[in-house]
Amino acid sequence: MRNAKWLASALTAATLTLAAQTALAYEAGDFFVRGGFAKTDSHSDIDLVDPGNFRTELDIRDGRGFTYGLGYLFHDKFGVELAGSERIKHDAHIGAPVDVAGSFQRLPVNLMVNYYPLGGLDSRVQPYVGAGLNYTSFSGEPAGVDLDDSYGAVGQIGVDLAITDNLLLNGSLNYADVGSDVSYLGEELGEAKLDPLTIGGGVTLRF
Repeated sequence: MRNAKWLASALTAATLTLAAQTALAYEAGDFFVRGGFAKTDSHSDIDLVDPGNFRTELDIRDGRGFTYGLGYLFHDKFGVELAGSERIKHDAHIGAPVDVAGSFQRLPVNLMVNYYPLGGLDSRVQPYVGAGLNYTSFSGEPAGVDLDDSYGAVGQIGVDLAITDNLLLNGSLNYADVGSDVSYLGEELGEAKLDPLTIGGGVTLRF
């Protein structure tokens, strides 16, 4: 029992020491880079309409890949971030009367303004919210299928947890307004609304 109490006291002291050492303040002039891994849930079962007024179902599967971000704080509580990912592969199927199966790759790039409510305050936990513009390009579609590039709004929420003054763990949730005109053999089928929801985790390096 005495050893258990000593161990509990030691762990508590170590935790408090770590928290005290890793408290930090986001400040104007800070730069950061982020890297991690994310999973994207895109809308599926999307109805398209071809020129013959047939209802065509587009089914899109989830994708995952590595993510990145580069940011700068121009104020204790506000900053800009350029973020994106590697090309993320999605399996897809266009139903009858087209009936084409295969995959495509999606490359998102986001430019956002972030708000840090605890910016300027010493805190081990630094949450943030952001909003801005998303650009998404598509490639590698099945033969005969073409997906147009997309521009739309994007929003995110996230949090950094300090391990040291410069190394932080990161978690984020991102939602983008992504719509693409879909055509097959030169004939337009309609607009697919992907609207990907991306959940990711990784690390942030602060300078």
